[in-house]
Amino acid sequence: MTAETDSINRLEALLLASESGLSIRQIQHLLDEAWTEAQIHMHLADLATRYAETALTIVEGAQGWRVQIRAAYAGVIQQAWPDRPIKLSPALLETLSVIAYHQPVTRGDIEQIRGVAINSQILRTLFDRQWIAERGHRDVAGRPALLVTTRHFLEAFGLPSLAALPALEQTIVPLATESE
Repeated sequence: MTAETDSINRLEALLLASESGLSIRQIQHLLDEAWTEAQIHMHLADLATRYAETALTIVEGAQGWRVQIRAAYAGVIQQAWPDRPIKLSPALLETLSVIAYHQPVTRGDIEQIRGVAINSQILRTLFDRQWIAERGHRDVAGRPALLVTTRHFLEAFGLPSLAALPALEQTIVPLATESE
């Protein structure tokens, strides 16, 4: 085995053992290699090529790079280890969408955009899942907290960054007209 193959194998071992994604800096630190960012990307591409004919793939998430099972094999994994699917109410999804697309926002901003009061349980659920966090306060009477999404939100929805959210126009479903 060549030294380069051994290094790539060590990179693969780190990715497989990690419970979350690894950033380029973490990879550099953990491998104690003198690899540049470009070299790490090249080695990740080499691993992706190695996995091309397997059930595994290399993906970049909000927390960094990781090895995961291809979506095409989700069914067999679900059969082997059935989980109760996470059920998210429309109100929770609307609230989370408002925060994601308009952050930082206050509770009042969300209520104004949605046109209804927010049930406190919705925000509690979003905080408990660590999908949102407070990031300061607005300088107005009452100093309401500013809410933003977190890296846990990005990971939960498979997004590398907020830039990967679909355009807001793409997410709006037209309502049926009365004539339909």
